[in-house]
Amino acid sequence: MSCSDPPALPSPPGAAMTELHEVQITEEKPLLLPPLQPIPGKKHSVETPYGLVAFTVHGTPKPKRPAILTYHDVGLNHQSCFETLFRFEDMQEIVKNFVVVHVDAPGMEEGAPLFPLGYQYPSLDQLADMIPCILQYLNFTSIIGIGVGAGAYILARYSLSHPDTVEGLVLINIDPNAKGWMDWAAHKLSGLTSSIPEMILAHLFSQEELSSCTELVQQYREALVGAPNLSNIQLYWSSYNTRRDLNFERGGDVTLKCPVMLVVGDQAPHEDAVVECNSKLDPTQTSFLKMADSGGQPQLTQPGKLTEAFKYFVQGMGYIPYVLDRKLSMGSVASSCMTRLSRSRTASLSSAASGEGSQSRSRTLSQNSESGSPQQPPRPAPGSGAHTMEVSC
Repeated sequence: MSCSDPPALPSPPGAAMTELHEVQITEEKPLLLPPLQPIPGKKHSVETPYGLVAFTVHGTPKPKRPAILTYHDVGLNHQSCFETLFRFEDMQEIVKNFVVVHVDAPGMEEGAPLFPLGYQYPSLDQLADMIPCILQYLNFTSIIGIGVGAGAYILARYSLSHPDTVEGLVLINIDPNAKGWMDWAAHKLSGLTSSIPEMILAHLFSQEELSSCTELVQQYREALVGAPNLSNIQLYWSSYNTRRDLNFERGGDVTLKCPVMLVVGDQAPHEDAVVECNSKLDPTQTSFLKMADSGGQPQLTQPGKLTEAFKYFVQGMGYIPYVLDRKLSMGSVASSCMTRLSRSRTASLSSAASGEGSQSRSRTLSQNSESGSPQQPPRPAPGSGAHTMEVSC
């Protein structure tokens, strides 16, 4: 079985990338939006070697620009995972400059039929292997990926096998590790005492959110319990829990070769996994964003902060710099912050390359938006080579 023949659409070539910088991001309190109506978009589906995959396209291809491609987490679809973020007012300044492709994992799209009993759901590796069929169908050559949880893993796996087609990745709540025996046993034990919806909610939200039974948690609990495709969701959940280790290794051959922004809430269930992932990626290409007051789903509870970070992310790759000059004198803010952080990184890299030998002195910047003053965390171990730029907000 092969991918379907693509229609004739303009083919946006890749664009040059520059190094990523972080800036201070402020937002006084989490933003919760009312239930949303779906944003109109053109729906497609394409046959792949592992079954049919559905996706929705917003906008038209822009010359010399990649598509923004999103992939959602378990228990969600592209609407429930990303619509709050992509409806945010400032995000409109970005997405109007790109075509956006929202991918739904098989059986997760609205109105999806139930898979028959005994159906073999694709592994996360196979879900990643479906993405080339989507790009071939649309005649796209490169993407900027935004993934959450299982979707972040899928996009990372795709980037490892197709690095030339990925210009940047925003990975929220990524856990690149396979489940160990202890995790497997805990998961099995949890399955004896908890329902599938409750297990997925514990994956999506922080313990604080679950204990407080926030409006957002209650909304998603009701959606999961009443989901007509719950058996399909369980299959996706099972594939996530049997994922392979991505085997990232700092300085090794297995790494992400594009600019990467890792995002996690400060009390999210995946905080430790994202921190570990950050320690294994190329520090000159990776930014780590830990978001306060965002819980387990920062794209839902802090879309303003995430939008602001994404603006600087795409600017760091050389795209749409004029977007940052439009509101609140953002151009001057960007200029001063970029210059300061660029000097800091240059100094750190120069120090490593000069008379300090192989034991490079690294600096991790942590920008605290509440105090506005930089904080320096404990120095990494000598020889770690870490220059990772970190911003807490």
